[in-house]
Amino acid sequence: MKKFVTLALAGALALALFGCSGGSGTSGTENSTPPDSSTPVESSAPPASTPPESEAPTSITITSLNGNREAADLEVPYNPQRIAILDMASLDILDALGLGDRVVGSAQTSLDYLQQYVTDENIANLGTIKEADLEAVMACEPDVIFIGGRLSGSYDALSEIAPVVYLSTDAEIGVVESVRQNAATIASMFGLEDQVETLMADFSARVDALAAFAEGKTAVVGLCTSGSFNVLGSDGRCSIISVEIGFDNLGDGDVTSTHGNESSFELIVELDPDYMFVLDRDAAIGTDGAQLAQEIVENELVMGTRAYQDGHIVYLAHPAVWYTAEGGITALDIMLSDLESELLA
Repeated sequence: MKKFVTLALAGALALALFGCSGGSGTSGTENSTPPDSSTPVESSAPPASTPPESEAPTSITITSLNGNREAADLEVPYNPQRIAILDMASLDILDALGLGDRVVGSAQTSLDYLQQYVTDENIANLGTIKEADLEAVMACEPDVIFIGGRLSGSYDALSEIAPVVYLSTDAEIGVVESVRQNAATIASMFGLEDQVETLMADFSARVDALAAFAEGKTAVVGLCTSGSFNVLGSDGRCSIISVEIGFDNLGDGDVTSTHGNESSFELIVELDPDYMFVLDRDAAIGTDGAQLAQEIVENELVMGTRAYQDGHIVYLAHPAVWYTAEGGITALDIMLSDLESELLA
């Protein structure tokens, strides 16, 4: 592991090392008191077993993204013992593989099923998935660091600390296949490749059932944020609805932003979709005082559409999962459940 990013961090490191290695509760938010708990993290899968050390390599080469979002070979330690997490989809996969006890630091998250990595005082608070605390990351002495797209700009700085595994979903191959490939990449670092297909076993059949329902139906997929409704294409967030499940996304076209393009409700009336799928970004990130998505969407104009009149406006029930953890195994299960409960119930 590379020891220092700059000499300017040296003084901060001496203090931070004490806090991280001594289990003194750095996982709370800035103004909160760390929980009084010394219970180790229990992941949702049994503890992982790996090959005997005599048979295992010391490092392996995987394919990951670099700071320019380009696929590249990356040498990482085999069976790393100390993991720093700055991406919820990767934490989701590690948790499903039973590797949660390797996590020494994590970004904050509101996701219920990953709260043990936030509340455990022995796991350091590394900032957020958009802004990493470099001093805290360094202090934890990780063998490897996991990031997502929001931290691509910090790739080089984090790489001075430890190898950085940067994985993402790819709308061209679909969310399910992206999860499968990313899970296989992570599992290969621990010799757990045989677990991936078991964890992914029922997803294809569930997608097929949703696809049979969606055949021949149109949809508008949108994101509510700061009082606006942004139309999403099939190349970014919520792409599973059109790419894999097969709704004809009437919003496809010139959409280039990851948050979609702000749309007029007159356009929604003109498109007149069979279904509308709505992701509430403000709810996902816990924006105080934000207007509810339903209050934004269900106006007089939208009330004239087929989607509203037929009761086909679907508010995605777990917006934080869709917005912050797309690409995880448990996240995929929750996302499919959100759609199944609305479309197949």
